[in-house]
Amino acid sequence: MRLLIALLLLFCFDSYVFQALALVAEGWPSALRWGSYALFWTLPLLVLAHWLGISQLSQLRPYRQGLMWWRSLLIIAYLSKFFGALVLLFDDFRRLLLALYYHWSGSVALGLDRSVLNAEIALVVSLIPLVLLTYGMIRNPYRYRVFREKVPLPNLPEELVGLKIVQISDIHSGSFTQREPIKEAIRLINAERADLVFFTGDLVNSVAAEMHPFVDIFDKIEARHGVYSILGNHDYGDYHAWESVAAKRVNFQDLLATHRRMGWDLMLNEHRLLDIRGHRIAVIGVENYSASARFHKYGDLSRAYAGTEGASLKLLLSHDPSHWEAEVTQRPAFSDIAITFSGHTHGMQFGIEIPGWWRWSPIQYVYRKWAGLYREGKQYLYVNRGLGFLGYPGRVGILPEITVVELEKA
Repeated sequence: MRLLIALLLLFCFDSYVFQALALVAEGWPSALRWGSYALFWTLPLLVLAHWLGISQLSQLRPYRQGLMWWRSLLIIAYLSKFFGALVLLFDDFRRLLLALYYHWSGSVALGLDRSVLNAEIALVVSLIPLVLLTYGMIRNPYRYRVFREKVPLPNLPEELVGLKIVQISDIHSGSFTQREPIKEAIRLINAERADLVFFTGDLVNSVAAEMHPFVDIFDKIEARHGVYSILGNHDYGDYHAWESVAAKRVNFQDLLATHRRMGWDLMLNEHRLLDIRGHRIAVIGVENYSASARFHKYGDLSRAYAGTEGASLKLLLSHDPSHWEAEVTQRPAFSDIAITFSGHTHGMQFGIEIPGWWRWSPIQYVYRKWAGLYREGKQYLYVNRGLGFLGYPGRVGILPEITVVELEKA
């Protein structure tokens, strides 16, 4: 019964939006007009097929990633129709007000027909997100971009000037549908000949096995003084329905072993003291810690920080950027942490960036620090836009990122 009600509502919605196409297409050649009608009504049939059983294929591993694209296309199509429907509603509101005016004034009713111009606007408004989001799926999932930042630090030892750090974050291997493009990301990383490489969490979407097919790619990452990693909120298996607590525990141990197989030094509320160019550098790694109550707080910065007091330079890896505002910059004990490296936001995989002038993404209404470099006093935060993708299998305006940070003297 619920399925029938949902299908009825869907049919009513499609019929409403179809009014715009039917009005605009009246003067089109017959073949074009009927072809556009057939294309329009094919979509509800595809949704029906999905609901009637195609979605069950998601239980079979070979079909999961294809279904991710399938579902995304359906969502994009209906999201596009939604924006068109808003334009039609505006026109209907105009018509309603006119009808009421003519009724009470006794005037001759004029202009109550649906506006052709409004219908054309509705179609254009629908096409914009349809084209942009589809393009983002086809062109941008693996279109890696290198972001470079020079970070001036006070009291930086002369020997550490030029120290190069490469950061990647949010791989989300469960969303990958290809292997070869990822190798290009590894090539770009290694071409930097970094002193340090940091990975700041979310290796998988839900389960450790998602990363298994890509271990032999990511284990090729090289750095003079090592690759260091932490966990993100998706790495704990909290978003998967486990058959038992024991199964979740086994999955978590598998994830930890995956970091080891790739040669990454995973830090679980720990630190590493490195001797680089004659100076001691503390690389501090906390487990996931968010200022939001929506996420578990596994991180313990006090524990990870303890023992780093004598280091010349302290660098923190913390997945969620809200941790920087909630604790790192608020507690005097951590005021000597020079740079915090975070990820998590993905830049919402959607937005507008005009370098050096303006940028916008809907995620900024959730996270004030959502992409790029931020400063408070003598402390810096860098938020990586993510290497992979989650949910929507693409990106629009916010491309997958490889960060290159070079230290300089303030």
